[in-house]
Amino acid sequence: MANITIDGTEYDFDDLSDEVKAQLGSIRFVDAEIQRTKLTLAALQTARNAYGKAVQDVLGEGSAGEEEIEILGDNITFDD
Repeated sequence: MANITIDGTEYDFDDLSDEVKAQLGSIRFVDAEIQRTKLTLAALQTARNAYGKAVQDVLGEGSAGEEEIEILGDNITFDD
């Protein structure tokens, strides 16, 4: 018998209705997806930083050419 605490009240999981169990299953799924999305975002931010660093390395002190790129630390913005 597993227990679950919801809003400070402890419940025996086996005694919960199927509807509540299904909702709790959905919450677990969503929590896992949120965690996965956070990890994906962290990986994408790391990649973006690496690309920005590569741009800075190539540009050095020179000009960005026809397309103006503003480099502020790790932030890069494109002016269209």
